Amino acid sequence: MSSAFFNRELAAKQLGLLRELVPAATRVAALVNPANAVATETTLRDVEQAAGAMGLHIQVVHASTSREIDSAFTTLARERPDALFVGEDPFLNSRRLQLSLAAMRHAIPAIYGGREHAEAGGLMSYGSNITDAYRQVGAYAGRILKGSKPADMPVMQADKFELVVNNQTARTLGLTVPHTLLTSADEVIE
Repeated sequence: MSSAFFNRELAAKQLGLLRELVPAATRVAALVNPANAVATETTLRDVEQAAGAMGLHIQVVHASTSREIDSAFTTLARERPDALFVGEDPFLNSRRLQLSLAAMRHAIPAIYGGREHAEAGGLMSYGSNITDAYRQVGAYAGRILKGSKPADMPVMQADKFELVVNNQTARTLGLTVPHTLLTSADEVIE
């Protein structure tokens, strides 16, 4: 499976989950970090392609500093998108508490790529299971230590994904999480 296919499918799945939670959504904001140009370009391409197939309109919002996150949410509060897709990025991940609090304060349902966002109060996350990813890295390193040549080894990709729903945040936002979403979640935070 190519990386491009993987990213497109992940973006489509995340938008689909967001749409399941907010079925009337037609306008979704995508928050990305422009300082991470390659990741931002890939994310936006994949999100826009997936959104087009679902009939969603994407509004791109950029933030590469804490102050820019605040400014982005001021814009979002004014323009009122139906939901928010937060791109995967180390900076945005490090600001997960700020992001989840701002999304709640402005009553914007949001999906994130990592469970740590939902644990920090974000509404919902869907992404690779980090514990499994670390296990794969360890196994890979073990094979190298036993003499395998890295050039001869296959490229590894995440193969376990997890959905985490923060039901407490959903209630705060006045959302009722559909039973199908709750039962398919790997974890529901109450």
